[in-house]
Amino acid sequence: MKPPVPEIKTLKHTSENLLEVSDLHFSFEGNVVLKGVNLVIPRGKVVGILGVSGCGKTTLLRHFGGQLEPSRGSVKFNGQVVHKLNNTELYAMRRKMGMMFQVSGLFSDLSVFDNIAYPMREHTDLPEDVIHDLVLMKLHAVGLRGARDLRTAELSGGMERRVALARAIALDPMLIMYDEPFAGLDPISLNTIANLIRRLNDAIGLTSVVVTHDVSESLKVADYVYFIHDGVVVAEGNAAGMVDSTDPFVHQFVHAKPDGPVAFQYPSQPYADELEIPSAAS
Repeated sequence: MKPPVPEIKTLKHTSENLLEVSDLHFSFEGNVVLKGVNLVIPRGKVVGILGVSGCGKTTLLRHFGGQLEPSRGSVKFNGQVVHKLNNTELYAMRRKMGMMFQVSGLFSDLSVFDNIAYPMREHTDLPEDVIHDLVLMKLHAVGLRGARDLRTAELSGGMERRVALARAIALDPMLIMYDEPFAGLDPISLNTIANLIRRLNDAIGLTSVVVTHDVSESLKVADYVYFIHDGVVVAEGNAAGMVDSTDPFVHQFVHAKPDGPVAFQYPSQPYADELEIPSAAS
């Protein structure tokens, strides 16, 4: 009888990865944000990037899309080093990416239909009858085909996120990035968005990156997760095994413990030293 194959605990750099981050450093106005991030995003998988607010998650996404240039290290997308691309190459690469923004980013003066049609009209030469059918297809995928004529002001928070998701997949991207997709949603809408992320990834053959601090939903939807703290990856592994992890940071983050590697108080002088306490003599 053959011995069991050992479980792979970390993902490696291979040609099967759509995105590879190597020793990524970034500073902004003297503030060091990323201090050597290393991670990979395999093709066809949903990967979660978790961490407390302000740990550099959104900054990392901006490097994926070439909005920021690293101080050191690199991001490689589909075999290309992102920060070495010229403008023409960069825009061509971005057409292979979809983005669901933290605040949805829909055009308030356009209908739901025209919001989805916008990237098709902007980046393709497709005739309007084809765009019409494609828009309805994307809206049907997120359950909002019947809302195509509504304005964004008429949408609920959950509907707005679903429209943003439909727009993110409008051009059938290779990679779709979600920046805090669950923030501010009620439990029903939150669960709906999480299920859509998983279902669309598998049905369309996408590769997805979910950046969030929502533990429960991200662990349900992701195949693999990275935990970022203080500018580096402090833990990683299969999502299913994170609830029982003994890693101090993961345990504190997943179970919302007040005590652990993440301090509640921002670094400061001792509290008593800053209080104006009158002396006994006075």
